[in-house]
Amino acid sequence: MAGELAGHVALVTGAGRGFGKAIAKAFSAEGAAVTVTARSTRQIDETVAEIKAAGGEAFAVPGDVTHRRDVERVVEVARKHFGPATLLVNNAGLAGPFGPIGMLDPDEWWASQAVHVFGPFLYMTNVLPEMIRAKKGRLINVASLGGTRVEPSLSAYCIGKAGEIRLTEQVATEVRPHGISAFAIEPGTVYTDMAEATINDPNAQRWVPGMLEFLKNVRNEDPAKGLARCATMCVRLASGRYDGLTGRYLTVDDDLDALLGQM
Repeated sequence: MAGELAGHVALVTGAGRGFGKAIAKAFSAEGAAVTVTARSTRQIDETVAEIKAAGGEAFAVPGDVTHRRDVERVVEVARKHFGPATLLVNNAGLAGPFGPIGMLDPDEWWASQAVHVFGPFLYMTNVLPEMIRAKKGRLINVASLGGTRVEPSLSAYCIGKAGEIRLTEQVATEVRPHGISAFAIEPGTVYTDMAEATINDPNAQRWVPGMLEFLKNVRNEDPAKGLARCATMCVRLASGRYDGLTGRYLTVDDDLDALLGQM
C-alpha cells in the first residue's frame, strides 16, 4: 500500500478503541505495517480486521503496558512479525481515579501513574535500541491538556499526563543526536468509551461534576471528526516533515507549519 508512511513499522498501544484505533487505522491507510496492542484481545482483533478489510497490514498482540514482561513480549513478537518498529505511539490511558488527595486509594492513584508514565517508558526502553542503531524513528506520546493544568480531584490524571509530557521532553533531548524525534500531543476532546465510563463513574459524579457536564455536551458531537483530526496529526508527525518540532507538546489546534517556520 503506497502512502506517506510506506515502509514504516508502527506499534500503537491502547489501539482497541478510541484514539488508538483511529491512529492505527490512519497509519495503515498511509502504508505502515501496524502492530496494535491493548489488554482486550477482542478489541484489538476488531481493529486488525478493519485494517485488513481496507487492504492494510496489521497484527494484534495483547498485553498490559504496565507489565514489563508483557511489553517485552509485545515488542519481540511485533519485531518478528513486521521487523523493528520505526514508529511508536503510546496511547493507553486512564481517566481516574477521581477525588481529592487524602481520600484517594494510593494504589489506584499509583496505577494511573504506571499507565501514563511507566508504560511509555517501558515501550521506549524496548524500541529505542533498534531505532538508535538504525538512526531513525519517531515517538508520539498521547498526553492531554490535563498535563498542563491543575484540576481539583483530578490529580492522578493531571500528574500522570504532566509526567508524560516531561518524559517526552527528556527522551527527545537524548535521542535527537541519533536522528529520532519525540512528540507529546493533546488529541482533542472526543466522546469515547473512556468518556462514557467517566460519566458513569460514581466518584467522578461526586468530585468532578463540571467536567461531566462538559463531556455530556461533547457527546452531541460526531466523534469520528475528532478522532480523524487526531489521527491526521499523528500521520503528519510520523511522516518526518515536522521533526524540527521534536520535544514539543502539540495540540490538534496548532498550526504545525507555522510553528516549524518559527524555529
